[in-house]
Amino acid sequence: MVSSVDGKITKWEHGNAYNWNSQGDRKHFDALVVKANLIVMGSTTYDVIRPKAKKGVLRIVMTSKPARYSGQEVAGQLEFTSEDPRSLVARLAKKGYKELLLVGGGGLNSTFFKAGLVDEFWLTIEPKIFGKGKMIVDDTPLDVNLQLETFKKLNLDGTLLLKYKPKKS
Repeated sequence: MVSSVDGKITKWEHGNAYNWNSQGDRKHFDALVVKANLIVMGSTTYDVIRPKAKKGVLRIVMTSKPARYSGQEVAGQLEFTSEDPRSLVARLAKKGYKELLLVGGGGLNSTFFKAGLVDEFWLTIEPKIFGKGKMIVDDTPLDVNLQLETFKKLNLDGTLLLKYKPKKS
């Protein structure tokens, strides 16, 4: 995830993370995407970025209305589902997938954190304040403790890349 200092993942209500984040964040994110063979995103994120289907990469869009995307599926490359996170992860594990890259947004992040399915959390903090915008997680009650594993300054402005692991209670 990329966030402003005040915790916003979008610039105001209808913005997105791809028109205000730094080159350092884009480079880091692109490197994660290139390595991933399984990417999961929410429908709002999908609607904003509209990634193209790519051989060797399965992109799954989680949505409460998969029928809305009928005709957009590409076998083995792009699918739309309303499965709960645990069922999805179990199904994908049976197919041999060992890890997935969760690319948000806040509602999807909340459901995966709540299900205890996040084992690594990468966060880029951009030195910006928006005051209004979508958050890293939605307003679902959560109690997730994180432990900082690594951090790196990405540019002279002070963009920080943080890697956290959830702490087991």
